[in-house]
Amino acid sequence: MKEEVLTETINIIKLASLVAGKPVSSGKQLYINNPYNGQLVGTVEMANLSDTQAAVKAALKGGTVLNRYERYSILEKARILLLERKEEFAQLITAESGLCITESTYEIGRAHDVLLFSAMECLNDDGQVFSCDISPNGKQRKIFTLREPLKLAVAITPFNHPLNQVAHKIAPALAAGTPVILKPSEKTPLTAIRFVELLFEAGLPPYMLSVLLGNTKDVAEALVQNPEVDIVSFTGSVVVGKRIAQTAGYKKVILELGGNDPLIILEDANLDLGVVLAAEGAFRNSGQRCTGVKRILVQESISEEFTKRFVEKAKEYTSGNPADPQTKVGTVIDEQAAIYLENVVDKAVAQGAKVLLGGKRTGALLEPTVIINVPRDAQMVVQESFGPLAPILTFKDIDDAIQLSNSTAFGLSSGIVTANMENAIRFVKELQVGTVNINEVPGYRTERSPFGGIKDSGLGIKEGVVEAIKCFTYVKTFSMPW
Repeated sequence: MKEEVLTETINIIKLASLVAGKPVSSGKQLYINNPYNGQLVGTVEMANLSDTQAAVKAALKGGTVLNRYERYSILEKARILLLERKEEFAQLITAESGLCITESTYEIGRAHDVLLFSAMECLNDDGQVFSCDISPNGKQRKIFTLREPLKLAVAITPFNHPLNQVAHKIAPALAAGTPVILKPSEKTPLTAIRFVELLFEAGLPPYMLSVLLGNTKDVAEALVQNPEVDIVSFTGSVVVGKRIAQTAGYKKVILELGGNDPLIILEDANLDLGVVLAAEGAFRNSGQRCTGVKRILVQESISEEFTKRFVEKAKEYTSGNPADPQTKVGTVIDEQAAIYLENVVDKAVAQGAKVLLGGKRTGALLEPTVIINVPRDAQMVVQESFGPLAPILTFKDIDDAIQLSNSTAFGLSSGIVTANMENAIRFVKELQVGTVNINEVPGYRTERSPFGGIKDSGLGIKEGVVEAIKCFTYVKTFSMPW
């Protein structure tokens, strides 16, 4: 493996968990290594149970209450600071996650939008008015609503979008005026801590935000089970999400648990479009997206031509050193994840599947892989394969496509490639998912629009800036003579 290192532009950094802006001093270090070359990127001073308790206490004690304009100003300044440090953040994301630099740069843009839209929502009035004289039982009164912040939120984020997943939870909560304790992934904590530091620099009061890394019992479990916490917002695995749901107690729980998203290509589709969407959906972000294309479903009548074109397109997605701007696919998060994906491919081949392209692994680097003749009960089809795998399955007709799409435990997103509006509408109505995108990848959305899934993909509660702000608040009503 090549030994190019990112330390030419990023020095090994030393960070710490932050309790209301103050670094902890437990003496226990978490070491973060580059997935591509194994070199040390940074260290994080870890929190213990007393730090967790101190973070909760600081948030509940509070401080200066921010009005709407002050919240807007902080998020707006953070947005500007992020753009000024775009290169620094992109390199840090690549260093600790193995994502190629172009993906890391793209993620900065998405996080910028989260800050922008969250700031904008601070300036929007969120109240409603209900007249009470609209029935014989009414009175000459009006009922008004307003939204009040929750007293404390806990946000638990995954590794695959080290910045944007953090921004998507923190920024809406802060826009709502709700204090947050962040527990980022232990695999990509450096970007998260740097982002928290940026928010403090933008003027955020310390009590509004803490970021904690530590063992599960002392941090994650202690926070999830704390009765003073009003809401837990979690993005991650099904197993952990369901455990949180069982143990959180009497509080709001927001779960985004991944997906097994299909791209369904009908015989009337624009094949060139279908090929591009399949490649972008399967290989971007090293395939590590809950809304990535995990299954390419192609109508039998066009499967041969589609496959031929798709293999040629997939060859353009070069894998290698994620710091190289020419690389399109970096590593997955670590070698263990790559070995798992390699085994998933081997199992499918043992069941009769055939690898047409890629499939080779070097450490945490797995080549973009195109597989055909994949059985419908193969592990990579039934479960979520979090990597650059592109299994192609065929279907006979729309009934078969709908049945195949709905056959897994997941229900997050989907993409349909068709020129027939009747077909498009039928998929919108019958697919058991949270999102159906016509002639687009399953993951398409804006940072402001509602996002979320059903079944094992989540509880049907939507995220996205607007919906998330609602989650981090409660509705208060009052009435007056009118």
